[in-house]
Amino acid sequence: MEAQKLHVIFLPFPTPGHMIPMIDTARLFAKQGVNVTIIATHANASTFQKSIDTDFNSGYSIKTQLIQFPSAQVGLPEGVENVKDGTSNEIIDKIIRGIMMLQHQIDIMLHDLQPDCIVSDMAYPWTVESAEKLNIPRIYFYSSSYFSNCASYFVRKYRPHDDLVSDTQKFTIPCLPNTIEMTPLQLADWIRVKTSATGLFVDMYDSEKRSYGTLYNSFHELESDYEALSKTTMGIKSWSVGPVSAWINNDDERKANRGNMEMNIGKDSELLNWLNSKPNDSVIYVCFGSLTRLSHKQIVELAYGLENSGSNFILVVKGGEDFLHDIEKRVKESKKGYVIWNWAPQLLILDHPATGGIVTHCGWNSILESLNAGLPMITWPMFAEQFYNEKLLVDALKIGVSVGSKVNKFWLNVVEEKAPGLNIVEEEVVVKREEIVKAVEILMGSGQEGETMRMRAKKFADAAKRTVEEGGHSFNNLIQLIDELKSLKIVREHEKIRLDN
Repeated sequence: MEAQKLHVIFLPFPTPGHMIPMIDTARLFAKQGVNVTIIATHANASTFQKSIDTDFNSGYSIKTQLIQFPSAQVGLPEGVENVKDGTSNEIIDKIIRGIMMLQHQIDIMLHDLQPDCIVSDMAYPWTVESAEKLNIPRIYFYSSSYFSNCASYFVRKYRPHDDLVSDTQKFTIPCLPNTIEMTPLQLADWIRVKTSATGLFVDMYDSEKRSYGTLYNSFHELESDYEALSKTTMGIKSWSVGPVSAWINNDDERKANRGNMEMNIGKDSELLNWLNSKPNDSVIYVCFGSLTRLSHKQIVELAYGLENSGSNFILVVKGGEDFLHDIEKRVKESKKGYVIWNWAPQLLILDHPATGGIVTHCGWNSILESLNAGLPMITWPMFAEQFYNEKLLVDALKIGVSVGSKVNKFWLNVVEEKAPGLNIVEEEVVVKREEIVKAVEILMGSGQEGETMRMRAKKFADAAKRTVEEGGHSFNNLIQLIDELKSLKIVREHEKIRLDN
């Protein structure tokens, strides 16, 4: 039986926004009877191994194959193997260099394991060749929205931002069903000008065209227009099987442990007690994902903005600024706020009846998790494709309020940049407390705009639950893809027998 089973290898890219949805997707495949292998380095595997062991002990065919991260060769301490561990550009460069050096080890493992299909992150364009050598399909795993992939495609193709007189002038993205306006400053650096990353991204997108198809952590009811657009205009076969966290993390223990090895139960019961003491829909949850650190100036504006808004809030922060300890003390006394350091049990917070909205950096995982919980969003994109995702939420789906973030910049580039004119960039990057207060009042207030957004968000939450149930769009897509891969395997095996004879 084991030999007859479809064997699929998953190759996640080690940064939480990419890794978490891919691990969830791998577990979904296993739950549908597929023999699944996840390839990861030791430190990265330790963040999800508990879930894999649970699935394996429940009778599913799923395992992790470990590879060695070249820490010594790139000059990194043991265990620093994930982009989120980068505290400076220098360290991030070393981590990425280490990840790129894994190709040889992975290729040997693919050859030894002889899988029927490789599902690999977009950041590994070379797996197209690996799959060709093995005569198997490579599926491109895109960890964000159809919308962002379509928008990026048309911006790269038509370059509507090239002839503008200033970086703050608006342009319209061509060929989209909604009118979407942006400024050049909201585009990633590598699109605006040629940088060292431009070539890497071109290779990634090129590898999508050469792959068997693309797997999306999205769902038909959320992005049907853009799903259709990606298939027709971009001509790429795709399957939306999301929101994968809704299939997988449906009990409290799993929600608590998501993306984290151990949960501090004592601390969390204090958090839950605080949440339980608040009225329904009265708390706004503020979290900027696993990669963003805010500048001191921005943290000050954010903290005062939240306090001045009068709403109850939970603020997740990285690092230990003295100023934040003062804020924490103050909001503890007033019982208006709760500060969480470093890691938060996000799914538990989002699903709590007291939570009524979220301030998000527009990372796709956070967006889907908020939608699963039926929560509208305040959008505060930082870098990468987050500004596209903001446009989807605010302009297309109408479930978000923008705080007016203007510049697409990775946090380290803001902190480390020493070039002349830095102050101008700093000024532009900072979102003022007044803008924060205004956005919170719209989202959490009793006005018509906030009310409409809440209703729309709840409709998407219902659709998200239905789509992953038997007979739902995402459920059917997953079964269809697995069936297709099984058929390809049979054809390959017949072909091999024919050639052998």
